[in-house]
Amino acid sequence: MDPLVSVVIPTYGRPEFVVRAVESVAAQTYKRIELFVVDDHSPEAVAPALEQVDTSALVRTVCRRHEVNRGANAARNTGIRESRGDIVAFLDDDDRWEPTAVERYVETFRESPSDVGLVSVGVRIEDSSGAQIGLNLPRFSGDALDVLLGGSLVGSFSRFAVTREVVEAAGLPDEGLPSWQDWEWQFRLARHCRFASVPEPLVVRTEGDHEQITDDFEERRDVSYPRLLEAHREYVAAERGRRGERQFVALLTRTLGTSALHAGRYRDAVRYLFKSLRADPTQTRTYLFLAVALGGPLTNRYGRRVKRRFSGTF
Repeated sequence: MDPLVSVVIPTYGRPEFVVRAVESVAAQTYKRIELFVVDDHSPEAVAPALEQVDTSALVRTVCRRHEVNRGANAARNTGIRESRGDIVAFLDDDDRWEPTAVERYVETFRESPSDVGLVSVGVRIEDSSGAQIGLNLPRFSGDALDVLLGGSLVGSFSRFAVTREVVEAAGLPDEGLPSWQDWEWQFRLARHCRFASVPEPLVVRTEGDHEQITDDFEERRDVSYPRLLEAHREYVAAERGRRGERQFVALLTRTLGTSALHAGRYRDAVRYLFKSLRADPTQTRTYLFLAVALGGPLTNRYGRRVKRRFSGTF
């Protein structure tokens, strides 16, 4: 029998977007899906808006509502705990899937070695008119820690699925982490499985007026950055030696530097990008980010357009 796939959609205050996300799940070519929509105490409950969507082709559809707002990972964990699928996939409420997304997840797990516990897929970024403005296609496989340390982008929760077995081994996503939630969990998952990828744009993300900058630089600097260092630095050093540890530190500080750059904090960006290069001077991408940071706002705007065009990320 085909495996049951549990799909978890956390949502807060965006009923018009979550309806579109649910419609994309209902339209999947693969039908052995149970869907969990977890409303993280939106100002207005989203369940009434979902009544218009026909999900009868799915195994079951469950909508849960938190009594208080607890954060996206808490919403994801509510869905994970109640789900019973062999594979767990995630979709953010403002993203949507192409019709073959779940089918490709299942096919890739089936065709991969048994120790593959995570599959990542590509994303196409559109503007509000539907025009493509970015594309990111993952191209990696093998040792998960090497994938992460090499800077390969596994992507946000909407872009990967995991096996039930590896979730039970690694534990649930961290509900107390304010940012880098997906990344931290990926480092934990990497201790228990290998990763695989599907270089196809199976996720569609729309950038528009509803979006805000979510990568709070100070939050990352003061909370997420030290917590990731504390949680994983020792493990990386034990597995990959001093070289791997330096790669890990360089990766985190580079990401912190690009977060500062994205927020327009150029002095902070320069500081952390220099720190990243001191840890690992061989990472060529960091020199490019540093050049953008040194150039200030004009260079930053141009660099973001180029980066988005060719990779779909910043």
